[in-house]
Amino acid sequence: MYGTLDISTSGLIAQRTRLDAISANIANSRVILDAQGNLNPFRRREVFLAAGDPTASTPRGRELGVQVAAIEANQDAVRWEFDPGNPYADVRGYVPYPDINPVTEQISAMEAVRAYEANITVAESTKTMMAQALRLIG
Repeated sequence: MYGTLDISTSGLIAQRTRLDAISANIANSRVILDAQGNLNPFRRREVFLAAGDPTASTPRGRELGVQVAAIEANQDAVRWEFDPGNPYADVRGYVPYPDINPVTEQISAMEAVRAYEANITVAESTKTMMAQALRLIG
């Protein structure tokens, strides 16, 4: 059965994934080199959510909850800073940096935390209601 707890759990997983991506964005906001040491600025990661859970065992369950549809790197998220002394500057003196705004990332993180907390509250309320129902039956 795909119930309220399953829906809340899918929401928790989705928001945790969003927070992971936001953390990576903040941590890499000044990274301009890739793992091989080549000039390739970090690209901001974006998490896309979709309704439903394709892994659910019932048709009704596949309609409920939320899933991470994709995590994509924004290829256009590069900004150029004038820094002619930087060894990675181009001939005009500009260096490519990730276009990551820490304020925007912080607001997104706050939103994801609030959604996570809301899912926790729903799960706790569901557990309380189930316990009350069992007491009434028993």
